[in-house]
Amino acid sequence: MGAEEGGSGKQEARAAMERRAKGLLLRSQNCAQAVFATLCEGHDLDGGPILRALTPFPGLALRGETCGAVTGALLALGLVYGRDELTDWKGYLRSLPPARRFCSQFAAENGGTACRTILEAKQGRGYDLADKAQALQYAASGGPAACSQVVASAVRLASQLIERRGG
Repeated sequence: MGAEEGGSGKQEARAAMERRAKGLLLRSQNCAQAVFATLCEGHDLDGGPILRALTPFPGLALRGETCGAVTGALLALGLVYGRDELTDWKGYLRSLPPARRFCSQFAAENGGTACRTILEAKQGRGYDLADKAQALQYAASGGPAACSQVVASAVRLASQLIERRGG
């Protein structure tokens, strides 16, 4: 992170948020909630019942699909950049550049945005986390540690975008 991403105070705050997200992931085993809760706390966003609603979102119900870290980050970005009125077309269009920027940067850092793809990039293979035997293999092979790096990446990237908006 260079000077264009903010001073050392912002860098330190982001680093603290990354550590918080990693800790939340390891305690909750839920990447979507860990990222969303960290971003809400770190940027004073009102997540309300969204945190609870994110419970089944890791890999979209453990199906190997969209990573929960992506989902959690996009929901936080939606709180910052989103529209309040369903008919606000310009507001909708304004929300897309930061969301797309996040997805592009996240995919570049993590090998994609799908849980299975990310696990393949980080661990050399995908896992069916809904299957008990594969979930145990994932845990034994260091999966939670790999995923803690993924949630830290999501928090850092989303935080940079939120800070640009002044959130």
